[in-house]
Amino acid sequence: MIIRGMLKLLSEIDSHRELLGIMISRTLKIRYKRSALGFFWTLLNPLFFIIIYAVFLKILKFYRAGDTLFLPMLVTGVITWQFTAMCVNDSLGSILGNAHLVAKTTFPRVIFPLSMTVANLVNFFLSMLILLAYVLAIGLLGVAPIRFGYMGLLPVTLLTHVALCLGLALILSALNVFFRDTEHIVGVGMLAWFFLTPVIYDLSYIPEQYQKLAFLNPMTGIVTTYRAACLGGAIPAPRLVLMSFAIAWMVCLLGVLFFRRLEDRFVDEF
Repeated sequence: MIIRGMLKLLSEIDSHRELLGIMISRTLKIRYKRSALGFFWTLLNPLFFIIIYAVFLKILKFYRAGDTLFLPMLVTGVITWQFTAMCVNDSLGSILGNAHLVAKTTFPRVIFPLSMTVANLVNFFLSMLILLAYVLAIGLLGVAPIRFGYMGLLPVTLLTHVALCLGLALILSALNVFFRDTEHIVGVGMLAWFFLTPVIYDLSYIPEQYQKLAFLNPMTGIVTTYRAACLGGAIPAPRLVLMSFAIAWMVCLLGVLFFRRLEDRFVDEF
């Protein structure tokens, strides 16, 4: 039953792929409308965060002296987290912000959170290209010991990351239609989630007895694998990483089922 429903949804999305493309383009244009720097804000925002975190973590002497991978690790973590944060924040208005279209259209409403996720993926993909250029440069210059032995994991990690973000977008976009307090709760939840995820610190900073619990957070496995793919080094606890990935895909599946169950009631709540 679930597989049949997923196949039906994919078929519906495929039959409206041109509309999906229009919605993605519209989302990107609206984001940078009347902005002097346009797309460059996608790069400047994480850059500002990286500078702020790097300065304060250095003042607090948070990282080990002589750790040449600290800054590349921080850059990778922040860029990865920004994609998740943008998808979560944008998802809150993906249905409510298009209420006039939702009330009048017959196409699958999942296109709204899906187009938002893909639009953010475009920005993230370009940011990742810059990240890879950065780590390649510091590796060639001998600034840090960069190795690319796990680059083959990058596509799988990216796909899992997108699945997680889409699942969250579907759940939150639907919840926000019925409970307008969702955006306030999400604001607090994202702050807690940020510090529970090894974004500005390495996994080794988490006490060993708590590391298994840390991987129940799907972003822990995702950030850890991005770092392994982009910076090199062994992947700690591969089984726990697989568990994180499995949880991410479960969130995606639950998001689809949750959204499809509620979408027929959206119009009554506007």
